[in-house]
Amino acid sequence: MANKKVPVRQCVGCREMKPKRELIRVIRTGEDTVCLDATGKKNGRGAYLCLNRECLERAIKSRGLEHSLKTAVPKEIYAEFEKEIEKLETR
Repeated sequence: MANKKVPVRQCVGCREMKPKRELIRVIRTGEDTVCLDATGKKNGRGAYLCLNRECLERAIKSRGLEHSLKTAVPKEIYAEFEKEIEKLETR
């Protein structure tokens, strides 16, 4: 039986290619709102981040999310991401 190919995506923080399941998806919807997509199936332009604070900080500093999503990301959204990543890190 053939091995199933694992989808990989690039983290906008550390720029490493990792399996899609290890990353969290951030999307820009049609209404230009930015939100987390835990399911990975919502419609919208997506970017991926590792589930750790260092990658989020790198993405903020390099503006990686803004470049990938092609829109400005408000500070409140970054604060929300930090809270979500904290929840996910403690699991």
